[in-house]
Amino acid sequence: MVYSSGMDTLNCIACFVHSAKAGSFAAAARHLGLTPAAVGKNVARLEAELGVRLFQRSTRSLSLTESGEQFLSEAAGGLHSLEAAMANLANARGQPAGVLRVSMGQSFGRHHVVPLLDEFLRRYPAVRPDWHFDDRPVDLIVEGFDAAIGGGFELPPRLVARTLAPAHRVLLASPGYLECHGEPNSPAQLGEHEGILIRSPQTGRIRPWMLRNRQGLPAAIDLRLRMSFSDPEAACQAAQMDLGITLVSTAHALPYLDSGRLCRVLPDWYVDAGFISIYFAAQKLLPQKTRVFVDFLVEQFRSQGLDQRFSAL
Repeated sequence: MVYSSGMDTLNCIACFVHSAKAGSFAAAARHLGLTPAAVGKNVARLEAELGVRLFQRSTRSLSLTESGEQFLSEAAGGLHSLEAAMANLANARGQPAGVLRVSMGQSFGRHHVVPLLDEFLRRYPAVRPDWHFDDRPVDLIVEGFDAAIGGGFELPPRLVARTLAPAHRVLLASPGYLECHGEPNSPAQLGEHEGILIRSPQTGRIRPWMLRNRQGLPAAIDLRLRMSFSDPEAACQAAQMDLGITLVSTAHALPYLDSGRLCRVLPDWYVDAGFISIYFAAQKLLPQKTRVFVDFLVEQFRSQGLDQRFSAL
């Protein structure tokens, strides 16, 4: 096997990894500032050097072969580290710079992260945010994100996380609903009330959360299913219409509680879903833009007391 120069090989690997992530040579070309033909040639050169076919090509699709899947899993992390090293060296006067791709939940991002943007850019003006609002766990390596914010799920391999706040969930209803139907005094009385429940966007199922009180005693949530949504904002809006009791994260609940549009039901009870965290690739040479954003977000959640406000206790 005869390899071309190291930089040529690195360019070929970059074209392969970005094509695999994006699903097309054209999308990879836009990211790399090349033409689709150049990306295709670089991938073909890499395949020739490796002696294996990495993609199955057709006129309409580009899919990884088994060898391509294996090579992507082994090469993507190394390429990310090399690109980070080069970006860090290229930063003007040592200041963090570059595009910062972060994934976060829609409502969480709008209410709790976007308001921090002005201060972040004041400190790091050479960083260009590219933020994606999506209520699902993302694959940082495959999808090309620098970091993501989320909670309530198991951390994927090769990632580390910094905790931002508790991921608690609370029961909510409108003052009008409680005035009309009465306020339950114990979890056992929830079965007498209409439920506005939330389906998982990933599974389509309603998760059977368990309540606990300050003493740690468990209790089931036996609301009568009146309606279900895949979006907690929609559930809160329905609850505002006096249609029932819903269960949402404190991150979603805070704007409604602060305005008085909704009230907590059974305020001594809550669901503990772990923690909301910002997670990123586990690597020694983390890009400066990612490192300063992670540190900034943790700092802001502490200094503004958001870590305490997200607690249901």
